[in-house]
Amino acid sequence: MFTTRFVDAENPRDGSIKRFSLIDAVDWVNVIAVTPDERVVLIRQYRPGVDEVVVEIPGGMIDPGEDALTAAKRELLEETGYTATTWHALGVTAPNPAIHCNRLHSFLATGAAATHPQRLEGSEVIDVDTAPLAEVTQMLRDGRIDHALVVVAFGHLAFARATLAIP
Repeated sequence: MFTTRFVDAENPRDGSIKRFSLIDAVDWVNVIAVTPDERVVLIRQYRPGVDEVVVEIPGGMIDPGEDALTAAKRELLEETGYTATTWHALGVTAPNPAIHCNRLHSFLATGAAATHPQRLEGSEVIDVDTAPLAEVTQMLRDGRIDHALVVVAFGHLAFARATLAIP
C-alpha cells in the first residue's frame, strides 16, 4: 500500500545535500458525483489519523493495470452503489509533494444514481448521503468538510464550472 524511503537530494541554491523521507504510494482518485436533482453524493467514514468520522467524496487507490477514470468509476460504485452517465476529468494534483510521490486524479460524475448495493472492502464502514451543492460549499467553508483531497477536488470544480455545463 505505502512504502517509505530516504532520498538524498541536492539543494538547487547551494549544492548541499540533504536527506528527505518520502512516501511511495499508487495514484489516487476522487469523485464529485452529482445527481440529476443536483445533489452531491457524500460519504462518511472513520479516519484514524484524526480519530473522527469525516465527510468526504468517494475515492481511493488506482489498482494495477487501471487507468484513473476506470478507478474513479469503480470507487464510486464500490463505496456508494452509485453509477453516473457523464464523466469529466477535473485535474491532477500532487497530494503533498514534500513527502508523497503520487498524484490525485479528481473527476466530476454527473447523472449519478444509486443503481447497486455498496461493495465495501475489508474493514470499510461507509455511510452514504447526498446534499445540495450550496450546502456542500458551506460545509467546505465552515470546516465540516476539511479533508484536503476533497477540498482540492471542489477547487478544481470551481475552476471548471465556467467551461462545463454543471450546477
